[in-house]
Amino acid sequence: MHANALIHEKSPYLRQHAQNPVDWMPWGDKAFEKARNEDKPIFLSVGYSTCHWCHVMAHESFEDEGVAEILNRDFVPVKVDREERPDVDRIYMLFVQASTGSGGWPMSVWLTPHLKPFFGGTYFPPDSRYGRPGFRQLLQQLAHAWKHEREKVEGSSLHVVEQLRSLAEPGARADMPEREPFERAFWQFRRMFDTKWGGFGNAPKFPRPVVLNYLLRYHLREHSEEALDMVTATLRAMAAGGMHDQLGGGFHRYSVDERWFVPHFEKMLYDQAQLAIAYLEAYQVTQDAAFADVARDIFSYVLRDLTDKSGAFYSAEDADSPDPENPPHSREGAFYVWKKNEVDDLLGEADAALFCVRYGVRGAGNVTQDPHGEFTGHNILYEVVSLDDAAHQSGIAPAEAHHVLERAQQTLFTARSKRPRPHLDSKILTSWNGLMISALAKGYIVLREIEYLRAAQRAASFLLSTMYDSQSGRLLRRFCEGEAAVPAFLDDYAFFIQALLDLFEASFESLYVETAIDLAHRGLAQFEDNEQGGFFSTIADANDLLLRMKDDYDGAESSGNSVAADVLLRLAHLTGDTTFSDRAKGCLRWFAPRLGAQPTMAPQALVALGRWLMEPEQVIIRCAEIGPDIETLLAERHGKFSPYSVALALSDAAANELARSAPFLASLERKGRITVYECRNFVCELPKVMN
Repeated sequence: MHANALIHEKSPYLRQHAQNPVDWMPWGDKAFEKARNEDKPIFLSVGYSTCHWCHVMAHESFEDEGVAEILNRDFVPVKVDREERPDVDRIYMLFVQASTGSGGWPMSVWLTPHLKPFFGGTYFPPDSRYGRPGFRQLLQQLAHAWKHEREKVEGSSLHVVEQLRSLAEPGARADMPEREPFERAFWQFRRMFDTKWGGFGNAPKFPRPVVLNYLLRYHLREHSEEALDMVTATLRAMAAGGMHDQLGGGFHRYSVDERWFVPHFEKMLYDQAQLAIAYLEAYQVTQDAAFADVARDIFSYVLRDLTDKSGAFYSAEDADSPDPENPPHSREGAFYVWKKNEVDDLLGEADAALFCVRYGVRGAGNVTQDPHGEFTGHNILYEVVSLDDAAHQSGIAPAEAHHVLERAQQTLFTARSKRPRPHLDSKILTSWNGLMISALAKGYIVLREIEYLRAAQRAASFLLSTMYDSQSGRLLRRFCEGEAAVPAFLDDYAFFIQALLDLFEASFESLYVETAIDLAHRGLAQFEDNEQGGFFSTIADANDLLLRMKDDYDGAESSGNSVAADVLLRLAHLTGDTTFSDRAKGCLRWFAPRLGAQPTMAPQALVALGRWLMEPEQVIIRCAEIGPDIETLLAERHGKFSPYSVALALSDAAANELARSAPFLASLERKGRITVYECRNFVCELPKVMN
C-alpha cells in the first residue's frame, strides 16, 4: 500500500490522499525546497474533505498509477486543505478566476518553484471530456513547456504576479460611504430576485445569508415591505425544498436547480449558523412561528450530528456516502434519498399515502431532470403541498395529519440512521465555531431555550482554553485529532470577537466582552492597514505567501473586513471608546470605492455601514444580581428585531469587573434594587428606579 508525506498530517482532506500513489507533500518549506533543488514546477491541488468533485478527481486521476508516474516525475505535487489554509486558496483562486473566468474546487494550479502561478483551472477529467482538456495530456504538455519553453513560462508567471498584485493592492483612500450605496443595493437585489422561487439569480442557487441580513436591515431602516417579502419568500422556499433535510434537519450546501429542489448534498457548519440567524431574525420581524421552527430544526441537527464531546463544532458532512445498492461504491445523496417501496414498507399503506402526498414521493422517483442518472428511481423529500392541503387530499383532519406525519418522519429518520453515514469532517475551525456560537446565542436571546446558551458557552470555553493564548492575545485556527495549529486569520479573529459579543449580550458575563476587547486591541492590530484602512487577511510575517491580500467579498461567508468593521462599531457602542469607531471608520472608508461601484458584492459591509449611520441605542439594566425578574424585563425587548441596539443586564459584580475595559457601562450606577437606563448615543434619559 502506498503512503506519502500526507500520512503525518491532521487535516481530514490531506489524510484522504495519504495513500495515493502520487507523492503528495503538504504546503511548506520542504516542498518549496524540493521544487527548487530539482528544478520542477509545483502542482498545487486545493480542496476540502467533503467536496464531491474533489473525490471524483481523486478517484479518476490521483489514484491512477499512470497519472501518478507523470506527476511524481515532472512535478512536485502539493496538497492544501482550503479550510485549513484559506490564505493560500484565496491567492491562487484569484489567479484561476482572473485567467479562466470561473473558479471552484478542486482547484488545480501549476506554480514555478518560487510559487508564481503560470497555469490553472479546477476539475480536470482524466481524458478530454465535458469540454475540458484531459488531465494526463495537460500534465504532459505543461511538463514539455517547462523543459523546452522555460523563458516563456517564467515570463508569463511574472506577468501574472504583476496582475495579481494590482488586483490585491488597495485603492486610493476614499471618503466615508453615506446612505447611497446602502439604498442602491436594494434596487440591484430587487432586479436579481426570483419572484417565482425566491432567492437571487438562476441555477445553481446558493442561500447567501449575508443578502438576507442586509435586506432585513434595509426593511427596518426604510420600512420596505418589499425587502421583507424577498427575505421571507426565500426562506420559506428554501425550507420547503430538497435543500432542507426534511427528516434530519439542517441545510445542504446549495440547490443545483432554481427551485431549491435537487441539492448538492454536503452540509457545512457555516451554512447552518448563518441560516439559523436568518430564520431567527425573520421570526423576530414577522412573529411567524414557522421561521422559529426551522431555526430549532437547524440547531437540533448541529447539536446532534456536528458537535464534538468537547462542545466544539465539526466542520461538515460529505455529499457522498456508501451506496447500499452498489457496494463498495459511493454516490452523492445516497444517505438521503428514498425509493417509494421503502417508504411504503416502513410506514404502512395509510401513513405512506399521506407522507407521499406531502413530500412528493413517486413510484418512478421524483427527479425528472437527472442527466447523470444519479437519482434514477429515487425521491428527494420536499414539501410539495402544505400540511392542510395534504390532509384535505387524504381526507383526514389537519390535526390528525400533523400527528401522522410527525410519526412518519421519526420512523424514516430512525431507518435512515442505520444507513452508512456520509464522511464527517471532524476538523474544528475557530471562525466557523464563532459563527455557530453567535447563532446559538441569538437562539437563546430570541427563543429563550437555555440549551442553546449552554451549547454556545461550551464551545466558547473550548476555544478560549484550546485556541487562545491570553498572554499574547493570539488565536489558532484549526483543531484536529488533539492538535491545535495554524495561526489564525482575520476571519477567525473577527468571527470569534462577534461570537463573544453575542454571548455577552445573551449571558451578561463580563469575561466575554473583556476577551472581545482584548482580541480587538491586540489581535486585529496584526492585520490592520494603518495607511489605507481595512484589514489584511493574514499577518505581515507570513513568509509562505506570494501576496498579502484583503478580502472584500461577502459570499457564502461574510468577509473578515465586513465583520471586523461591524464588531469594532459594536465595541465602540458598548464601551464608549472612540478608537474602536475610528478603526471601523477606516475600514468602511477602504470599502467605499467597492460599495460605490458594486454594493451587492459586500452586503455584510452594508450591514456595518447601516450601524455607522444609526445612532447607537443602549438599554442597560443595573441590578445587584441577575434573576428571573431581569429576564422578564429583557424578554420583550429581545423579542423585537433591533439589530443596531443593545439591551443587557449588568450585576454589581460585572460592573466592577468592567470598570477598566468598558467604563461607559460601569459608570451607570444602580439606584434602588433595579435601575433601567435608556440611552441614545451615550446620552441617557433619567433612570427608572425599581425598589
